Amino acid sequence: MMETPGLSENRKDVNRLVALPFRKSVQMAYQSIRVRFFRSMVTTMSLVLAVAFLAFIQVGNDIAQGLLSSGNPDFIQALAKAGFDISPENTAVTSSAKQRWIVFLSLLVCVVGIINAQLMSVTERFREIGTLKCLGALDRFIVRIFLLEATMQGLAGAFAGSLLGAVTALLTSLARFGFSLGSHIPWSQIGITLFFTLCIGTFLSLLGVLYPAMLASRMRPVEAMRVEQ
Repeated sequence: MMETPGLSENRKDVNRLVALPFRKSVQMAYQSIRVRFFRSMVTTMSLVLAVAFLAFIQVGNDIAQGLLSSGNPDFIQALAKAGFDISPENTAVTSSAKQRWIVFLSLLVCVVGIINAQLMSVTERFREIGTLKCLGALDRFIVRIFLLEATMQGLAGAFAGSLLGAVTALLTSLARFGFSLGSHIPWSQIGITLFFTLCIGTFLSLLGVLYPAMLASRMRPVEAMRVEQ
């Protein structure tokens, strides 16, 4: 069945309206964060604190491992006094079960907080979502906007939290063991740890926004436009 030239051109125009470029999606996500800057800051703060605690524990363990690997008896004795599980059989410093549970609970509370904040954001943006859908935005475009916002917030929050936790761990270690530990700090391992915490923080931000994004994408335009703000 042959299509008329006019019908083919109309379909191309519709596709052009519906399938917005990725760069435009990034611009819209960034603009949305700027408009709701203070709400975004509140949402991101829970992520900053959770990632900072994770980085503090991990970087502290990395520094302790560097001191243990030095073989210096004074450092080993100081590690034992600081509460690290040090014995002749142990060649590695690991987090205790209590530390792991506290970190897990802090990350869980962080995810719940992000989900709650994003659900409130969806409620506030009913008309915006409805307008986009009336203009031809597909469900995946709505999801993309929310995921891009979460990625930006996650990267910013995780970066700030990682730096905060690492700096706090370094200052705490200097207070405990003195400035002589400077030559035993495993900077490469700390860098890997910071990259790990950055990835974890970004993943948590994306995980927290996934359900609200799906909820927003499935909203009917008529229902969204009918909601009173």
